[in-house]
Amino acid sequence: MLFLRPLSLIYRGAVLTRNFLYDKSLLKAKKLPVPVVSVGNLSVGGSGKTSLVSFLVREFSKDHLTVVVLRGYRRKSRGLLVVSRWGEVMVSPREGGDEAYLLAKLLPEASVVVSEDRFEGGMYAVRELGAELVVLDDGFQHRRLHRDLDIVLLRKRDLSDKLLPEGRLREPLSSLERADAVVLSYQDIEPFEFSFGDKPVFKMFREFSSLLNADFKVLPLSVLEGKEVVAFAGLGSNEQFFEVLKRLGIKVKRFISLPDHYHYEDFPIEEGELYLTTPKDLVKLPRRDNLLALNFEVRVEGLVPFLRERLHL
Repeated sequence: MLFLRPLSLIYRGAVLTRNFLYDKSLLKAKKLPVPVVSVGNLSVGGSGKTSLVSFLVREFSKDHLTVVVLRGYRRKSRGLLVVSRWGEVMVSPREGGDEAYLLAKLLPEASVVVSEDRFEGGMYAVRELGAELVVLDDGFQHRRLHRDLDIVLLRKRDLSDKLLPEGRLREPLSSLERADAVVLSYQDIEPFEFSFGDKPVFKMFREFSSLLNADFKVLPLSVLEGKEVVAFAGLGSNEQFFEVLKRLGIKVKRFISLPDHYHYEDFPIEEGELYLTTPKDLVKLPRRDNLLALNFEVRVEGLVPFLRERLHL
């Protein structure tokens, strides 16, 4: 991949120049009238952002009206769109984007808004939905919107990866300088240690304890006892999902690895087979009784008290 290195150097220059302009206030960030917490990462592909956003929103929604704002990657619509309003899902996965739709299904206590202009989306959340707190999904690189706290997820492989297009990093590790907290993801299957100056570092663990059916009803893992499944996923890191299935002792008849954000328009679900996938993939598939998703809860010790103290919430 040496032929890509010159392109990575050009990309690096563009990233550093843009960050310099914002750091020196030559480019101005716009500020919302309510606190904004950004959850982002440094790399392309799965790092657990959606899981961490869900975890934080559930916590903050206990005492504050919380709205998630995100771009709505690969959605079949443009402009500002309300995906859900306090538990009422307003659009399809194709209209809102699969990640936004998943958050809408998982978070009935919150609202979800998509907009290419995150400031516009945030202002709508405040004025029309009464948001008291905005959680920005995948916001680390979107510096046009001021955030009160930047949380950056880091995977083990990020430590040795290279910048796009030679590698998968959107920014160099040095960009962690502007993070308020670093969260080390996937500690349940690839534990690692990392420090960056005096930045607070937390560890995220996933606890797989249940399943979701096609209606997003929670079922016990015991449903799979004595059964074989066809496992499939279309994530940025399918190997993580497959490794978890092995560790849980789930009997897998066949693994199917699909591209990230796979559309599933021609994916066959055959009668007589039991299929197991992830919640992100489940939202893009038609309802089937023989289709389940592996569900999990997130544990990040110390992060919520840290955020509440910093935000005075």
